[in-house]
Order: sequence, then C-alpha cells, then structure tokens
Amino acid sequence: MAIPTSMKAAILVEQRKPLVVDDIELPTTLEVGQVLVKIHYSGICGSQLGEIDGAKGEDKFLPHLLGHEASGTVLETGPGVAHVRTGDTVVLHWRKGLGIEGTPPNYRWRGKKLNAGWIATFNEYAIVAENRLTTIPADSDLEVAALFGCAVTTGFGVVENNARLRIGESIVVFGAGGVGLNIVQAAGLVSAYPIIAVDRFDGRLELAKQMGATHIINAATQDAEQTIAGIIGTRGLDCFIDNTGNPQIIELGYRITKARGRVVLVGVPRKGNNINIYSLPLHFGKGLTGSQGGEAVPHEDIPRYQNLFTAGRIKLRELVTERHAIEDINAAIERMRTGAASGRCLIKMSGR
Repeated sequence: MAIPTSMKAAILVEQRKPLVVDDIELPTTLEVGQVLVKIHYSGICGSQLGEIDGAKGEDKFLPHLLGHEASGTVLETGPGVAHVRTGDTVVLHWRKGLGIEGTPPNYRWRGKKLNAGWIATFNEYAIVAENRLTTIPADSDLEVAALFGCAVTTGFGVVENNARLRIGESIVVFGAGGVGLNIVQAAGLVSAYPIIAVDRFDGRLELAKQMGATHIINAATQDAEQTIAGIIGTRGLDCFIDNTGNPQIIELGYRITKARGRVVLVGVPRKGNNINIYSLPLHFGKGLTGSQGGEAVPHEDIPRYQNLFTAGRIKLRELVTERHAIEDINAAIERMRTGAASGRCLIKMSGR
C-alpha cells in the first residue's frame, strides 16, 4: 500500500510541558530495514514521563515523538526486511530483536525534521526498524499484545535475568506501576515468599494483590521500612526491586537486604540525584545492579509469555485499566502521575 501522507501524533516539543497532538508528515518511501506499521494500541510507560520531565537532563533531540510499546499490523516492508511480512500482527518494543536496525524515519512537522529514533508509538502509524518488531499470532488480544513491548518483558525479565529470584526467596517490589505489577506476578510464578508490594496509591496496591502480592504497604500512610522488617523478621530480605528512581528508596533497599541479598534498580534517578551507600558489603556478596528492560530478548521472550497468557497462567487483561484516544493523551499522563490510573493506560488509535 502507499504510505499515508500524514498522521496524528503526540509530540514532545518542550520538556515539562504537555505533549502537542498534531498532524505530521511521513516520508514517501521506506529505506532499508524500515517497516510501516499501523498502530492499534500503545502503552504509556513511566519512561515517557521521565522523558517529558527531563529526568536524564537536557533533551538535545526536541521536538521528537515518544512511546516504545505497542501492538500493530505490518502494512509495508522496506528493502532487506526478512523477519516480518505485510499483514503480520506485531508487538513493537524498544529492546532489539531480530532483523535490521534501519535508519530512523524522516518525519516532518511544520516544515521541519521531527526526530523519532528507531521506534515511536504515540502515533497512528509508525515507520519502525525491523529489529523493534516481533510477530505474534493473528488472533492475539491486541490490548494485551501492547504490554509485551515493555511492561511484561521488563517485569518478567527483572525477576528472571536480573534478580534471579529462587523458590521461597523474599522480595520487596517498591513501585507498583505497569512494570512493578509484572514483577510481582513473575515473583509469584517462581513461588517467591513473601512478595511485598509497596506504593503510595491504594488502587495500585489492590491490583498488586490480584497479581500475587502476599503483603501490601502504602508508603504514604505506613512506615515502609518498619513494616517490611515486621513481615520479614530476622532472616533478612533476599531481594529488593526499586521502580521509583528515588535515591532514598534505593538506599532503603540496600540497607534492609541481607548480607548476600540483591538490589535491582529499574527506576532511574533524576540526573544529579546520586545515591549514598556504604560499599563494603558489595565485597562480601551483596548485589547492586541496574536493569535495562530486564535484559529481555523480545523474539525469544514474547512467545514464551504469550504461551503463558494463552494457557491462563498469567493475568494481563487485568493490568489494562484505562483506554484513551490520542487526543486525550495528556489527560492519561496526568492520571498516571496522580495515581488515579491503577494499571496500564493504553492509547487506542483511530480506525479500531
């Protein structure tokens, strides 16, 4: 098919400001390794909130598009593409998978270049690098499929690859957003105990219970450290996962884990917000590590998790608590910030 001449997209024009929803222009042809995809559903991840807020400092690529998890249908493939075909149902993900890493697309907005990188999903269509796509069955639940782009693969990967959680080990998951809820669920799959979810919002904590948390703590109304100590007792905490990027919470996790416990950092502190720890325990077996998307391998992991979902072994539909049109994306983002949205917010693109 011919590439659409224009599409509606949400654009980050200025940090710490609402996104601008407007029509942008697409290029007329696909380059080597590029794939044209019709976006069905895009998730909003905490990473995008960090980009908007400038958590990593000055953004040198403004204005640009956002979004890195979605479901879609392949409309056309560029030269050299071999792992997806026209008509395929796909998951769009930011972790690299099979295929070519084509050059970023040349979008235009108001007569000027608009940056997008190898994947952007807050838009009705996307020209994506082949290695940011994984094919899934045509009859897949398209809402759930969007979650495989980041929330599920990151959450499960943190447990499997970073924390290496074992049967019967204790875990605290601090921050029960989209990724945190999947960490809780994955911890349940490996029979961890206790599984303690901590957040500031009761709605997220109730959802965490549905996902398998054995204990929940509202850090806004309870002393998290004291409450965790009361649950864990004298044996010490095996694993602490931080999804907040808050240095004080990272330091808390480092402090309360046992001598050979592990602390995994999923959330990223704002630039300049450093942590302060006593490093000697690191020489004697304590672990402190950062996670990059759970070190997921999309073309291997997505089919495994898809099989679990199809077999009824994991809950994913329950994670989707809100659906918004792209015109309402700023309202959806605000609901995530305030905790009004308990689970994952999806942007439903027009045409479906």
